[in-house]
Amino acid sequence: MFVTKDIVYVGVNDRKIDLFEGQYDVPNGMAYNSYVITDDKIAVMDTVDKNFTHEWFDNLANALGNRTPDFLVVQHMEPDHSANIANFMKAYPNAVIVSSDKAFAMMKNFFGNDFADRRLIIKEGDTLSLGKHVLNFISAPMVHWPEVTLTYDSTDKVLFSADAFGKFGALDVNEEWACEARRYYFGLVGKYGAQVQNLLKKASALDIQIICPLHGPVLNENISYYIDLYNTWSSYASESEGIVIAYTSVYGNTKKAVEMLAEKLKSKGCPKVSVCDLARSDWAEAVEDAFRYNKIVFATTTYNAEIFPFMREFITNLTERGFKNKTVAFIENGSWAPQAIKVMKSMLEPCKNLTYCENSVRITSALNEESTSQLEALAEELCKDYIAIDGERADKNNMKALFNIGYGLYVVTSNDGKKDNGLIVNTVTQVTNTPNRVAVCINKENYSHHIIKNTGIMNVNCLSTAAPFSVFENFGFQSGRNVNKFASGEYPKSDNGLVFLPKYINAFMSLKVEQYVDLETHGMFICSVTEARVISDTPTMTYTYYQENVKPKPKTEGKKGWVCKVCGYIYEGDELPEDFICPLC
Repeated sequence: MFVTKDIVYVGVNDRKIDLFEGQYDVPNGMAYNSYVITDDKIAVMDTVDKNFTHEWFDNLANALGNRTPDFLVVQHMEPDHSANIANFMKAYPNAVIVSSDKAFAMMKNFFGNDFADRRLIIKEGDTLSLGKHVLNFISAPMVHWPEVTLTYDSTDKVLFSADAFGKFGALDVNEEWACEARRYYFGLVGKYGAQVQNLLKKASALDIQIICPLHGPVLNENISYYIDLYNTWSSYASESEGIVIAYTSVYGNTKKAVEMLAEKLKSKGCPKVSVCDLARSDWAEAVEDAFRYNKIVFATTTYNAEIFPFMREFITNLTERGFKNKTVAFIENGSWAPQAIKVMKSMLEPCKNLTYCENSVRITSALNEESTSQLEALAEELCKDYIAIDGERADKNNMKALFNIGYGLYVVTSNDGKKDNGLIVNTVTQVTNTPNRVAVCINKENYSHHIIKNTGIMNVNCLSTAAPFSVFENFGFQSGRNVNKFASGEYPKSDNGLVFLPKYINAFMSLKVEQYVDLETHGMFICSVTEARVISDTPTMTYTYYQENVKPKPKTEGKKGWVCKVCGYIYEGDELPEDFICPLC
């Protein structure tokens, strides 16, 4: 299989394996990938598992024709990729191994030989010319072993990514990439999110057109999709809205409670409910879902004054992989001395940024009126934000939304008759409460001012401290006259027909303009409140919080040039262009 005109795939499919690394269920097998780059000199990228030596050498021979390889680039020393290094060096006695110093130390351990007379030690930033192809080496320690090196072919713009961007499954299976790649990532790489983030920063400087991993298919379309998923996974952000219920049950009573809760969650608008029986489900899929969705319920029995073994193992798998940034709830069952919630909370103490629900459920042997009522209260709490964004079930007259107005930051949404628009403002004030009146000031140069002056309606979205910098980039650093700020997906609408943000806000208000005050550079819209919803309890994003915690800090060390008086960003140059705009401000 040709990856490009000069790069050929020579890997193999393993359809006999049942457990990868002795623990991960792989019903569709595995692929062990290897590649050949043909130029004035020839480089082979990694070897394959020991069970496929002859098949791999046959593939190599077909790709090489009557030529012999000059280099073997070893990016990763796990045996499923390195097992045939010694065999390769015997078959091609003039070839040179190219790898990191840590990898050569591992070769000594594996083969009793570090090939000191036939090696080229490379490090971050080194290059190797094959002719027209130039290989650039990128150090990627702990993604997911310490010796890992990635290789970027700057000629064909191909990233050889070692185990990064890999997935379970052989290449002769047609299946969705994300599902098995996600399970693979959180199983094997999940602990090393910080290291993956460092790698992604390096990758962002490269023009990557193709990714060639050591497992799974060659990725040659929509590269940003795969990189964005890796960014989400490695930053421990939730990929999807939904609730996971992970449970164990001895005699079926805890299971009954879980099934009842699942139905309540669905009925209250939860977009996805994933139920995992930890005694029967694939544990790696349960871990995958726990990281994928933003809320989780742990439900288990008290067992030997502790918790059921499958639940203990599950929580251990989460904590080992850096579980964080989730909403967490508990259900416990115990016939005489329930201890499960106490034990589970203790186990989760190392996890950062967990928000625990106020409501929990305690079952004493079997469900009764009290514990059923607790299930209802927990379902209500977990689905509070889903109910609030639902057009039919939301409380649209919840004036507590006005309490979220501070000297904060807001997204004002409007519509010009053709498309939705939005901008960042920090001047929203409640001016009266009988009747409720809200004043919004907008610069006349903003397109939104023009729209609202014509339409007389707007929505004010109160940003919460959960809002990332990307929200400010989208709504604050570009004009709605030139771009569609809502092109990325579908958004819910309030009763006035305008969109509102389904996340990153704690409330929104629909406003009708009652009076306009001309303030020369700005216009003040004094409005009545036609709809008000509270979305979450997350604190309001203040301007101070934005400056200290959200806005990127400029890198100034070792720089000389022109300094932005607002944020400290340094433009490196002798003269400042007349049309220069600070990229942070």
